[in-house]
Amino acid sequence: MRSLFTLQRSAQISLCALTVLVLAGCGESQAPIAAPQAAQPIVQGQQLRFPSGHPQLALLVTQAAQPARDIPIELPSRLVWNEERTQRIYPAFAGRVTAISADVGQPVKVGTPLARLASPDFGQAQADTARAQVDARLMQQAVQRQRELFGAGIIARKDLEQSEADAARAQAEVARAQARTALYGGAGQVNQQLALSSGIQGVVVERNLNPGQELRPDQSGPGVPPLFVLSDPGSLWVQIDAREIDTGLLRTGAPFELEVAAYPGVVFTGKVLAASDFIDPGTRTIKVRGLVNNSDRRLKAEMLATARIRQSFPKGVVVPATAVTLRGTRHAVFVQTQPGVFEPRDITLAYEGPKEVVISQGLQAGEQVVAENALLLARQFHVAQEDSMGRASDAANKAGNKKADAP
Repeated sequence: MRSLFTLQRSAQISLCALTVLVLAGCGESQAPIAAPQAAQPIVQGQQLRFPSGHPQLALLVTQAAQPARDIPIELPSRLVWNEERTQRIYPAFAGRVTAISADVGQPVKVGTPLARLASPDFGQAQADTARAQVDARLMQQAVQRQRELFGAGIIARKDLEQSEADAARAQAEVARAQARTALYGGAGQVNQQLALSSGIQGVVVERNLNPGQELRPDQSGPGVPPLFVLSDPGSLWVQIDAREIDTGLLRTGAPFELEVAAYPGVVFTGKVLAASDFIDPGTRTIKVRGLVNNSDRRLKAEMLATARIRQSFPKGVVVPATAVTLRGTRHAVFVQTQPGVFEPRDITLAYEGPKEVVISQGLQAGEQVVAENALLLARQFHVAQEDSMGRASDAANKAGNKKADAP
């Protein structure tokens, strides 16, 4: 009986061992077989050669260099009011707003009332005018009496001349006081009513006051909004931020094209009015002012726009800006000399734009340059160079060791 039990136990152990071996064999058969590693590109002289069918070749998109032509240069710009046709109104006297006669969008002419203020300070100016007029009349009467007395021989000539001088000063004070009150629309009476009126013909484009608001003459200057902004929107200024290399194109009177996002495909035309003589230290750009016609009132102030000018290049070739890389301090492109073979080429730029560049030296029209993933290719070229130098150094070390071991 014991022998039978021993035989059964041995059979179970053998069956378990066989099962483990079968499972292990199945696991080994299902394990993935590592794919062979693709051959790496190598450097031969100044060329980087890829083996045929290398997967990285699909990423290196090439494009033929084109002969130089007129290049559109795009510059950021902003539309603002034409300051030659714009008036900003600030309070000249302290007072309280009693009436508002104009609102945004209302057309106005010269002298159109905009608002009215109750101003004790303006009333004081009116009173000064009335007082000066009274003093002038009194002086004229005194002069008349002095002339009669001088004719009778009662007073000396110097007394008459002194009286005439006092009358002339009084008349000058009347003229000054009247001019001051007339400048702000003052009437002949003292009513403390200050009228704010338009000084130009245009449209109310901004209003920053409310009924009953208290105003002071010190509420003016940079950072303080005016009470009213009047402008003629029939033309607008364009503030263009130009780079240093573009200043020669933006001379006074030079034409340019303007595009805004609100009207895709619509091109507006303008001309350059003036350019600043200094570079903005914050943006490193030169401020250029242009003028664009807006008779149809489609353009609005503070719109962001793109100003486009065209520059002619009689020589050189044009390639995408993405094709240009840096080799140290030199600009370079990668030229495909034959399928799978690339070489770096130092170049000289005549113009560098955000989308296209003009190359004056180092490249010929028709040559294929890497237009996409040029930085990836530059990195691969550097790695291949290091590998080539490492293999050359190892070979030199081995040759030196063999020579040293030789008897």
